[in-house]
Amino acid sequence: VQLQASGGGLVQAGGSLRLSCASSARTFNTYARGWFRQAPGKERVFVAAINGNGRSTTYAESVKGRFTVSRDNAKNTAYLQMNSLKPDDTAVYYCAADLVPPSRTLLTRNLRDYDHWGQGTQVTVSS
Repeated sequence: VQLQASGGGLVQAGGSLRLSCASSARTFNTYARGWFRQAPGKERVFVAAINGNGRSTTYAESVKGRFTVSRDNAKNTAYLQMNSLKPDDTAVYYCAADLVPPSRTLLTRNLRDYDHWGQGTQVTVSS
């Protein structure tokens, strides 16, 4: 089973991007999805997560109010809408799946809890 992240690119500060995370198997549709990012020379850190039925979300403080995580299970895809981007948001963004029941509202921010990962997509924000 694979996850495919896309939508990254180069944007000016204050701009927006929407990342997508598509899964190759319908069985992944109802698992929690997490977004993480890794800046050059830094550890991979949590950004946002959404549970399987889309009713529960959580965000890192650094992106709260600017980023929105969502999903469309009919399209096998989760999204990360990023607004008011800052140079500090520059990183490779990864999506991952946590194989927990879709109704579970408690979302983990620990990358070690995520079972499957996609390749990253580069986001570069210029000042």
